[in-house]
Amino acid sequence: MKKLLVIPDFKNIDDSIRLARGYDAGFEYNDFNYARSLDDEAFCEKTVNEYKSYKLPDYTTNHGAFIDVLPYSTDKKIKEISIHRINQSIEITRKIGAKSVVFHLNYNPYLNHELYVKIFPKLNIDVWRPIIEENPDINIYIENMFEQDPYIIKKVAKALSEYDNFGLCLDWSHAVLSKTNPQIWAEELKEYVKHIHLNDNDLKVDTHLAWGSGEINRSQFYNCYDKYLSDATILIETVDIPDQRASLRQLEEDGFIK
Repeated sequence: MKKLLVIPDFKNIDDSIRLARGYDAGFEYNDFNYARSLDDEAFCEKTVNEYKSYKLPDYTTNHGAFIDVLPYSTDKKIKEISIHRINQSIEITRKIGAKSVVFHLNYNPYLNHELYVKIFPKLNIDVWRPIIEENPDINIYIENMFEQDPYIIKKVAKALSEYDNFGLCLDWSHAVLSKTNPQIWAEELKEYVKHIHLNDNDLKVDTHLAWGSGEINRSQFYNCYDKYLSDATILIETVDIPDQRASLRQLEEDGFIK
């Protein structure tokens, strides 16, 4: 049974809950992944409490801070604030009752110096290992973003796969926009992927269109999911409820879900 999630619209929470119930879907919160939100304690407390005043889906995840979050940095100050943002995100995840939180690896493919490519996996492994160990009650998922192939993130995942609460989030649209065929991403990362972000685009820009309204080869995703990724949860990563509804209908029409 495929487990789907949608991003709740806090201002139209009743509609989000109704949509989720119709598809037995969960939520992935996107309300707390910016610095201005995380630093506003009153906002965070109020938003968490208001969410929890509703009967929420049983399975929920959270998208953690990601902009300028570089915990592997060799600059001590950047590293400190990045880890602070990660810890804030994990604490919000725990408070709202979510089971998992998504972060980005934030590899820069344009920094292709041999030394950067060589030390990047180790720097990330060293910084993520204690975070994962210190939070055994929260699943930590690392998402591909700028990577042009799956091999850097695979090295990180292989080293951290000893932890049950670690996994990868494969953003299918990011993989499509990379220089590597998304099927290769699925083949290479299949044993580590626990979560998927899914939306459509024009094969040029990460536009987060409703699934079926862009140019992504849907059949390729379905085949790769069934062959390599069938245990992974799937977030319909569009913000607007009409786009979420259209995406779910497309998945139904294509026979991917019932």
